[in-house]
Amino acid sequence: MRELSRLSRRGFGQGLGLALVLAGPAEGALAAEGEPVAQVMIRRFNFEPALVTIRAGDSVEWINADLAPHTATGLADDWDTGSMARNASSRIRFDVEGRYSYRCVFHPNMTGEVLVIARDEN
Repeated sequence: MRELSRLSRRGFGQGLGLALVLAGPAEGALAAEGEPVAQVMIRRFNFEPALVTIRAGDSVEWINADLAPHTATGLADDWDTGSMARNASSRIRFDVEGRYSYRCVFHPNMTGEVLVIARDEN
């Protein structure tokens, strides 16, 4: 049986940071006020969350945690992150309200949706 060694503070911090990144936002997460970027993790050939809600003018950042390359590409091919290798990311800004369905061009069974709602005028 392998003996476990003590975890250094640096190792603990790196592990905790990775766990928080991999946890990602909750299903249907709404980008918080003052936080104009919602994140979608790509892992195990899925977009997580599959549905993300943002306000008009905000961005979505896709982060590829898989070994295989992936894209996030609008179904009408009107927007595209381009190919993202492992640990790469890409952002798209959505200025117009609506539903934006997308897929990975390499793995068409991978699908997701961005819901863009009106920005509150306060």
